[in-house]
Amino acid sequence: VMSKNKSSESVKVVVRCRPLSRKEESNGPAGGIVQMDLRLGQVILRNPRAPPSEPQKTFTFDAVYDANSKQRELYDESVRPLIDSVLEGFNGTIFAYGQTGTGKTYTMQGAWLDPERRGVIPNAFDHIFTHISRSQSDKQYLVRASYLEIYREEIRDLLDPNHGNARALELRENPDTGVYVQDLTSCVCKSIKEIEEVMNVGNQARAVGATDMNEHSSRSHALFLITVECSQPGPDGRKHIRVGRLNLVDLAGSERQAKTGVQGERLKEAAKINLSLSALGNVISALADGRSGHVPYRDSKLTRLLQDSLGGNAKTVMVATLGPAPQHYDETLTTLRYANRAKNIQNQPRVNEDPKDALLREFQREIARLRAQLNHRKWRSKQKSEQVEDESWDGDQEKEIEDEEDEEVEKEGEDYVKLEEQRLEREKEAIRGDQDLIPDEKQKLLGEKERMMVDLRKEQEATEQLTAKYKAMESKLLVGGKNIIDHTNEQQKMLEIKRQEIAEQTRKEREIQQQVLIQDEETLELRETFTSLQQEVEAKTKKLKKLYAKLQAIKVEIKDVNDEHVRSRQELEQTQNELTRELKFKYLIIENFIPPEEKNKIMNRLVFDPEEDQWKFQSLVPAERSASVFDVKE
Repeated sequence: VMSKNKSSESVKVVVRCRPLSRKEESNGPAGGIVQMDLRLGQVILRNPRAPPSEPQKTFTFDAVYDANSKQRELYDESVRPLIDSVLEGFNGTIFAYGQTGTGKTYTMQGAWLDPERRGVIPNAFDHIFTHISRSQSDKQYLVRASYLEIYREEIRDLLDPNHGNARALELRENPDTGVYVQDLTSCVCKSIKEIEEVMNVGNQARAVGATDMNEHSSRSHALFLITVECSQPGPDGRKHIRVGRLNLVDLAGSERQAKTGVQGERLKEAAKINLSLSALGNVISALADGRSGHVPYRDSKLTRLLQDSLGGNAKTVMVATLGPAPQHYDETLTTLRYANRAKNIQNQPRVNEDPKDALLREFQREIARLRAQLNHRKWRSKQKSEQVEDESWDGDQEKEIEDEEDEEVEKEGEDYVKLEEQRLEREKEAIRGDQDLIPDEKQKLLGEKERMMVDLRKEQEATEQLTAKYKAMESKLLVGGKNIIDHTNEQQKMLEIKRQEIAEQTRKEREIQQQVLIQDEETLELRETFTSLQQEVEAKTKKLKKLYAKLQAIKVEIKDVNDEHVRSRQELEQTQNELTRELKFKYLIIENFIPPEEKNKIMNRLVFDPEEDQWKFQSLVPAERSASVFDVKE
């Protein structure tokens, strides 16, 4: 059940520019083409090919970070409020977008072992588990993590042990929870160390490769999904559950074939990357426009997975990364336009209260069932223990039955087992020493006592297994107020609060500066008064020049957009020609080396799945015996 609040919220867009690399600095003394006004949140872009008279392009965002910015600054100002919202039960998404080699992966992950260079993801891990450790003791938490990549439009589970040979996963849609990935591995994490281990395992399986622009280029889009479920007693006395879902997205970089120098398999990867990023751009354009009735989410797997994050039930932060080198002017301009459009997207975030798919409630029910079963066993053991004590030692006073702690009940159960073993051993010794019993009868009685001993040990093993299962299940839940990480002391807490206050103050100052700038432009004409006709002529002439400059800037913008479309079309045509050449080569192999009857058998088994947008083989085994299908690369 979702809360009724329908308030809308814009996608937050921040821009980060990396420093010039050694290779770019050695190319010439031209310097960077990007300037940033941190106070106003503006990016000023200079066209290196344009004459000095041409006006520079200015873009305004929620925040901007220059080459000297620290990882912690970006996190505290732009990401921390989003993580706080996820911990309150909202859905949240952070994704980095930009040309390949501009620092997306560094921004999202950074250097894990260096506290100053840790990126958004490790800082988010630390934030989540620190919050849990400091929360009230009546709250219970369950944290789960999944990791997937979209490689050549196939969804792959990075946590699957058979990742290399595993089949591609399929997308499904649920009316309550939205789009999800079927059969995706989900790991319960109880600490920062555990969730970092999950990410490390996934990173080792992720597709990366070298291009002319980036030695360790991501060849896939990666999504790390964290689900934080929180249970807390409400005013009605019942436990209410809030579920926050956090998507941490590291997109593969947009790239041009001419600059990256990719061929063969790398070319196919680049074609799929550009296709999905183009689909993402179309979705952003349709949502930003506001007049489009159709939003093309289904054009790619990426846009379907981000459907809630763009225009849906989520709070979203987009980090656009730039390269300042003159040779990347076109790509930098494209990224800025892309980010500028995304600012206009309106989401409708709402708290996910008591959803049907909350795993925490299932865990609580299972723990309660195991606890009742275990207590019943221990209670029986306790009763038997008291009976044994009454029989073994005369004169013992009867104990009062009290509601004791688990540890005490468990100890009593163990005492009962020991006493029973001692009693059976004494009885066995008594049987062996009884001279009146015939050997057969004596052997029969000893066998019975041995069977009783075996049954006793089996019962003890069953109780131990049940105890272990109960403790394992309970250990998956995190309880607020417990010290689950070492450094959660008061001094650290006060330091973080101060840092949050500074970040909030910086955000407010930037917003006020931007509002003042807009109002100044709008009210300048209203405040003007003229003492003479000449003064009015001069003011109107100045205004006319300003409007003319704006007109020229718009004309240049139109020309730039047309040129960009021409370049994109040429790039797509070049890629299409490469892929067509390869396809013809494959057709040549099929025609010359595969017998026609075998080819017809294969063709007759092919069916197109519009949901997955790919061709599949029909199974040779009838559907009622095997419903499996084998994917065919498109």
